[in-house]
Amino acid sequence: MGDANGAPERLAHRKLHVTDVLANALNQGGDRPLIRLADGTSLTVSDVRDETSRFVQALASLGVARGSRVGLLSPNRPEVLHVSHSVQLSGALYMALHPMGGLRDHLHVLRDADVDLLIFDAAAYGDRAAEIAAELPGLKLAAFGPSNLATDLCAAAAACAPQKLVPPAIDPDDVVRLAYSGGTTGKPKSIPSTQRVSMECLRIMMAEWEWPVPPRVLSCAPLSHAGAAMTLPTLLKGGTLLVLPQFEPVAVMEAIQEHRINCTMMVPTMIYALLDHPRFGEFDLSSLETVFYGASAISPARLKEAIERIGPVFFQFYGQAECPQTICLLRKADHDPDDLQRLASCGRPVPWLDVELLDDDCNPVPDGEPGEICVRGPLVMDGYRDNDALNEATFRGDWLHTGDVAVRDPGGFLRIVDRKKDMIVTGGFNVYPREVEDVLTAHPAVAAAAVVGLPDEKWGEAVTAFVVPRQGEPIDADALIALVREQKGRFQAPKAVHVIDAIPVTPVGKPDKKALRARFAPATA
Repeated sequence: MGDANGAPERLAHRKLHVTDVLANALNQGGDRPLIRLADGTSLTVSDVRDETSRFVQALASLGVARGSRVGLLSPNRPEVLHVSHSVQLSGALYMALHPMGGLRDHLHVLRDADVDLLIFDAAAYGDRAAEIAAELPGLKLAAFGPSNLATDLCAAAAACAPQKLVPPAIDPDDVVRLAYSGGTTGKPKSIPSTQRVSMECLRIMMAEWEWPVPPRVLSCAPLSHAGAAMTLPTLLKGGTLLVLPQFEPVAVMEAIQEHRINCTMMVPTMIYALLDHPRFGEFDLSSLETVFYGASAISPARLKEAIERIGPVFFQFYGQAECPQTICLLRKADHDPDDLQRLASCGRPVPWLDVELLDDDCNPVPDGEPGEICVRGPLVMDGYRDNDALNEATFRGDWLHTGDVAVRDPGGFLRIVDRKKDMIVTGGFNVYPREVEDVLTAHPAVAAAAVVGLPDEKWGEAVTAFVVPRQGEPIDADALIALVREQKGRFQAPKAVHVIDAIPVTPVGKPDKKALRARFAPATA
């Protein structure tokens, strides 16, 4: 390792990485519970350190070393964190398969990422592992629990004696994991995440996020993905992480009440599910101090409802896989329930990054005019893997182009109007679906909405709305069309409104508009 001029880096000045911070914090040990399970089981900091050490050794016995590529497919369980930590401390690459993904997606990721070893939960994903093994016979397998397909990794780890954790010798540009975009606009893109990006993400979360003291965190998102982001900050801030197997509204509300949870992370669809559950009023959620939410746009009307029914506890983070977790944030105090325009905002940029709204020629746009959110700084990815053409387009003008179009108000708050690729061109006019969705979800009969453009001989694209009714509420399509016409103008009003049971979502919780187009476009055409 060396500095920017090629001179050897002095050990006294060596930059620390996430692996160093993780090892240092776990090596301190202690009897404080760090991970709790719904069945009452708990693991102290010392327990987690020892388990991590055992899994490091077990992985080494399977040939995992620096540069190895390790995949994981499992529901939430403590071993997911042990493997995630041990892969990092081995200097290997971590590649998580989403627990809700299909076989085709899993095979694409495994092939594209050149995974050497796949670890799977034997009870939950034994059948999927068998399907994968049939398609990829050269892939090495290990399992959580007994399996006739693979080595029992838990048993192998249990046979090892715990040792002090030793972080690997690595460089800031070393890749720590491969992430994949949500695939809402096409095939998922491979995004290498470096040590530099991981450390900067942790630094911003520690500095800017509003954590309770100490945090009692409920984790109901997949620990193999977004849920894991809460683990190291919880450890560093002296907190405890209660792990649920999955998101289920009643189980979440029961856990908040019983364990006096003061912090959790959710996507908007989870928040809607709590608010719309018929048993919502039975539970005491008053212990909540911070609900971190992000990953997709939230309806301002539903956010206002959440604040009024749960409290002023909501904190929004906006980022993307290419610049993870925190480009902008909307603090709890900035959530004004009487200002729907403010609740539609993704907040203000964090001071750790340069953020601008640019037009198609990479020139800044004035306040109130739509422009693409573009970012510079150490949180930005190096580029998509093996995709020079896409990298050239994504880094035009030496900015990361996020694909999100926003307007900025005089106070510096950004309001995302939509994805650039989701913009509808109808009769020569540009329509941003997010703005139409916000009008629809403000109607008292609408629980959720998604708007897309479908092929149309007259208009080119027809603005088409899909709405989910609130329980027991009838939907008057003509009234909704008139509401949008009144508030946004005739050209933005939907040409059709379809009532559906639920908005389809991708495995990472984003509305899957590609699925809606595929389902309804043929009939429309």
